[in-house]
Amino acid sequence: MQAWLCENPTGVEALQWKELPTPEPKAGEVRVAIRAASLNFPDLLIVQNKYQMKPPLPFVPGSEYAGTVEAVGEGVKHLKVGDAVAAAGGTGGFGTHAIVSAALVMPLPAGFPFDDAAAFILTYGTTHHALVDRGQLKSGETLLVLGAAGGVGTAAIQIGKVLGARVIAAASSDEKCALCRSIGADATINYATANMRDELKQLTGGKGPDVVYDPVGGDLAEPVFRSIAWRGRYLVIGFAQGAIPALPFNLPLLKGASIVGVFWGEFARREPKAHAQALAELGRWYADGKVKPVIDRRLPMRELPAAFALMGSRTVRGKVVMTND
Repeated sequence: MQAWLCENPTGVEALQWKELPTPEPKAGEVRVAIRAASLNFPDLLIVQNKYQMKPPLPFVPGSEYAGTVEAVGEGVKHLKVGDAVAAAGGTGGFGTHAIVSAALVMPLPAGFPFDDAAAFILTYGTTHHALVDRGQLKSGETLLVLGAAGGVGTAAIQIGKVLGARVIAAASSDEKCALCRSIGADATINYATANMRDELKQLTGGKGPDVVYDPVGGDLAEPVFRSIAWRGRYLVIGFAQGAIPALPFNLPLLKGASIVGVFWGEFARREPKAHAQALAELGRWYADGKVKPVIDRRLPMRELPAAFALMGSRTVRGKVVMTND
């Protein structure tokens, strides 16, 4: 097999495309011949040694991928050689093959393309857990999505609409805002040019959003939280802007509002039954055409550094997918 190997987590430039022994699955594992993998923000953090999970060195990055089962370890009953699957194993996806726990694998129904599947589990799993489980988003409520043109942001727009919410999408350019409207957002805010508090006041009649989905962090957090509705829920997804905000504790007190942490990977590990049920529901929504990953572009797997550069340019809308053709 071949893969991008991280031997020293000092950044993308330290990754090397190498020939490696093809591993055999142990009990409870499968080997997947990877057809496609998608790039996520944690993939950048993990090769910079900045992510909360620090795998032992060396490792192959790539948290999310899809392909076919090539070998099955002892005790695996629900998967067989030749099955089309998607997986979110945390690492291993940026190569031609990966070993992954069978519990982290989603069998793909007929007609689910590998490139869509490679951009599905982590992005939509995170967002389903955030909005359905942690945020308790209800039909008729207003959802504000920050970083709305990115991978999890586009998923949040779609899932918010499935749940019956009014969705306000906030993004950093007019082009990104146009994309958000094209996939269902009811209103948009270009936070590079507009005042967030003024826009939110106008769009919600002064009430504010009931649920905020925030994968961005940084300097947007405080003005948005100051605009949140009574009993609002502020979902902390991540910190793509880089800075981790510090909110004054009097704000949740005055708003009767909640700051809610969303750690999908730990949820999947601690609550596997609930995780499986969420993925099953997402699979049904995909089959019904209610959700579909937004893919900015597809690149060959060997062009991973170029994909990271695109992510760093902040021009990506949706996801970048690498393929082994």
